Amino acid sequence: MGSKGREIIGMDVEELLGLLRRAYSDEWLAYYQYWLGAKLVKGPMKDAVGAELLQHATEELMHADMVAMRIIQLGGTPVTKPEEWYQHSNCGYDAPDDPYVKVLLEQNIKGEQCAIGVYKRLMDITRDKDPVTYNMVLTILQQEVEHEEDLQSLLEDYELLVRAMKG
Repeated sequence: MGSKGREIIGMDVEELLGLLRRAYSDEWLAYYQYWLGAKLVKGPMKDAVGAELLQHATEELMHADMVAMRIIQLGGTPVTKPEEWYQHSNCGYDAPDDPYVKVLLEQNIKGEQCAIGVYKRLMDITRDKDPVTYNMVLTILQQEVEHEEDLQSLLEDYELLVRAMKG
């Protein structure tokens, strides 16, 4: 990283790199959870849910890319071994072993809520200390909030559909 670029950071760069590596690991696990869930999803509204999960997977991969680039700019290295993602993860991974629509939506809502907490914390600690990371985190946080809203709307639609079918 450029020395001036590192100079403008008003916090411990190693601590920040640790937090970013954790977020990076979360993004890869979220990507895979969404991507696989989109392939396996079963039940009412599976096409709509699958399409949404696939779109979210693409965005999580984009987040992983943004975080990786920032880690590299800060002079660090992203987590290089997928098996280490679990050790670094904040949010873990919910395998889509039960591919039913409602289960997948609930799992992914939980994941988004965890991600919102992670990026809120990163936003709070980089505000006024690292404007470049702060702006990146703000962009990602906005998308994670949208993801939660999208998934909760699909879950509401699903529940209305099921209620109507029982009608």
